[in-house]
Amino acid sequence: MNDKQKKPQKLKARLPRGFVDRTAGDIRAVNEMTAKIREVYEHYGFDPLETPLFEYTDALGKFLPDSDRPNEGVFSLQDDDEQWMSLRYDLTAPLARHVAENFNEIQLPYRTYRAGYVFRNEKPGPGRFRQFMQFDADTVGAPGVQADAEMCMMMADTLEALGIKRGDYVIRVNNRKVLDGVLEAIGLGGDDKAGQRLNVLRAIDKLDKFGPEGVALLLGPGRKDESGDFTKGAGLDPVAVEFLIAVVLRQPYLESRKSERADEINQALKENGAYNQGFSELDTIHHLVTAAGYQSDRIKIDPSVVRGLEYYTGPVYEAELLFDVTNEKGEKVVFGSVGGGGRYDGLVSRFMGQPVPATGFSIGVSRLMTALKNLGKLGASEVIEPVLVTVMDGDVEAMGRYQKMTQELRAAGIRAEMFQGNWKKFGNQLKYADRRGCPVAIIQGGDERAEGVVQIKDLIEGKRLSGEIGDNASWREARVAQETAPEADLVAKVKEILAAQAEDRKRAGGDV
Repeated sequence: MNDKQKKPQKLKARLPRGFVDRTAGDIRAVNEMTAKIREVYEHYGFDPLETPLFEYTDALGKFLPDSDRPNEGVFSLQDDDEQWMSLRYDLTAPLARHVAENFNEIQLPYRTYRAGYVFRNEKPGPGRFRQFMQFDADTVGAPGVQADAEMCMMMADTLEALGIKRGDYVIRVNNRKVLDGVLEAIGLGGDDKAGQRLNVLRAIDKLDKFGPEGVALLLGPGRKDESGDFTKGAGLDPVAVEFLIAVVLRQPYLESRKSERADEINQALKENGAYNQGFSELDTIHHLVTAAGYQSDRIKIDPSVVRGLEYYTGPVYEAELLFDVTNEKGEKVVFGSVGGGGRYDGLVSRFMGQPVPATGFSIGVSRLMTALKNLGKLGASEVIEPVLVTVMDGDVEAMGRYQKMTQELRAAGIRAEMFQGNWKKFGNQLKYADRRGCPVAIIQGGDERAEGVVQIKDLIEGKRLSGEIGDNASWREARVAQETAPEADLVAKVKEILAAQAEDRKRAGGDV
């Protein structure tokens, strides 16, 4: 028998598929962006709310896109009381639960915003993640379309606050009552046709990508792409396809072969209350936003807007960026949607047994951040790396003095850190400062301490003037961009150097 112990298997570090680690730069960029979004929402009178990452699965309901079962598409677990809980799929269903649970304490209309991560148990792919951040705003308890109009105006103001200029974006608005009315008129009403309706909506949503001809194929027999892959169509007859295309493009119906089927659809549309009410509500929204100064170059009525979620019951809207970007294939493409929403009058009502109107929109934070980076609108506020207080002696008294210097710098509003690694190899401290991008290093050995002074090294200027310095002796010989100052003047001198570096960066950027 071999008594020799087996070497323990080393655990492999691996990131779960569909998830990403966020670095300091990404986190700061998101914080910068969400602060500007929050400011707009606050100016509109919205208040923050935070709901937990988990909800009971039945609270998410049947409103998950691309699924017929409540637990499909979500990450779920069973609690010790045998109830199923799921990570939230969006921020809207948790809001509906919160409003219903606290209905007697909430002042209606309830105007709130939320930011946080949502989770999708779906196959990951390029640009498709299982965890991502959304930033939502909602009004609950306002039945009139003036609330929807305000949401569209707030979306426009938010994009402009982020530096996206007019002409580079548009808020497109439609009404699900229009599409629902057409679907009923062509024979797709009722619960038994829910799956076919969803296929029709998905097809219309691809109008920008495939054009009217491609969408007509997806609505009818199906479409084969350039690679030969075939996508099965929704199976509509040619007359129904033509009616749908005409409605979403706001064109007259051009069916040349007058038929019983065409007459039947026309008559059904004339008698469909939802269809006519939908267009009336769109006219009202157009009047309200125009009266407030938001012309069609900012907010535009567009019947091709779908929004895939089934819980929308009225106006739907989408924020689209119109500028070109280069995709992974090197092709120039329009950036597209960065958020949207609509009216969902039935979502809160599920819990209440009474009508509770609601409308709201969601911004895809990660996607919008990518857009802002493309425009050079993010990361403008620079983050200066910390001043490094080096360690020349390791006794308790010396360490106390180094720590005191560090705290004095911090108290003056300067980012600072005392070196915490192996202080005996001074060259490693300088390499650390270089890799970290530290702007200034503070040095005090025994001789300086006896004189009550410190050496202050401008590392940015030093890097420009000298090569790498590897040890204490060569450091002291070179003295590149380094000066001596009394300990009492430490903070003032560091501020002076940092200010000079900032001025150099400004000149280099051509901002003077």
